[in-house]
Parts: sequence; C-alpha cells; structure tokens
Amino acid sequence: MQLPGFKKHLNTREAEFKEIYDSLAPRMMAVCLRYMGDRESAEDVLQDGFVTLFSKLDTYSGEGSFEGWARRIFVNTALMSLRKKDALKGSEDVDAARDISSGEPSAIQKISCKDILKMISELPPGYRVIFNMFAIEGYSHKEIAETLGISENTSRSQLLRARMQLQEKIKEKY
Repeated sequence: MQLPGFKKHLNTREAEFKEIYDSLAPRMMAVCLRYMGDRESAEDVLQDGFVTLFSKLDTYSGEGSFEGWARRIFVNTALMSLRKKDALKGSEDVDAARDISSGEPSAIQKISCKDILKMISELPPGYRVIFNMFAIEGYSHKEIAETLGISENTSRSQLLRARMQLQEKIKEKY
C-alpha cells in the first residue's frame, strides 16, 4: 500500500540530502583526511559522518553556521573511529616531554598549504588528532582533554610533539 504523496515527500527529502551532501562533502572529506591520515579511512568516516548528520538533522537549532555544526559531527565521527582503533593510546604527559626544544623553523615562509596538510597527514594518529583539534578546529586543551578522555597536560605534550615533528619535516624538506 502506498500512501498518497509519500513518493513526492521522499523525493523532496532525497533532494535535500543530495544538496547538503554535494555542498559539504569536499570540505568534510578534507576534515576526515586530516584526522584519519589515509583516504580509505577518511572515506569511511565521511560516510559514517553523513549517516550521523542526516539522522540528527532535525536537532540543528539554526544557531551558528550549519557548516560549523556539521564539522563538529565529522570531527566527532573521526575521533570515535580513532578511539575504536586505539590510535590515541600511547600518549605521554607533558612532564615526560620537558626536554623537547621549540625552535621556530626559518623555512616556514617557503612552504605551501598543500605541503603542510600532507605533513600533518603523516603525523602519528595521536599527534595528528590533537594538532587538528587545537590548531585547525580551535578547541582548547580543556575541550580536547574532555573529548578524548585525556589530561590537559597530555593534550599539550601531544601538540608540542606534533609541532616538533612538523618542524623537523619542514627542515628536512627546506
């Protein structure tokens, strides 16, 4: 039995989903790639993120940008995927990383955005996640700690180590 107007409603809903997908997919894929580090995992997270987004679409309050709201969903989906893989284990507290220097590389002016994003994608998962959340998404160390279930000091040390690895990669390349 088919309800009158059901197919019309379904087609309208599908069109809305397609419009949302088409407008967000490229930017959210970039977010997923930054967190996951490889295309296959990023595509899985992208798909899971859209499933979550579409199932929670009615919870969007209209406050703030829709893209910002969606980005949070994709970041959280990536973090859940990384947690399942235990990719965030093995983090060290900041007290264990006191001997790390923090000199600024002079080559930073020569590097392209594409090169930086590639270097970020090559970071170990724990470093990459913290770096993305802090430097790109704008989370505070307190928010990162609460989201990932780690201490604020661990968040700080992971960020410090991520920055150091990026600096080394930049020095090697330039």
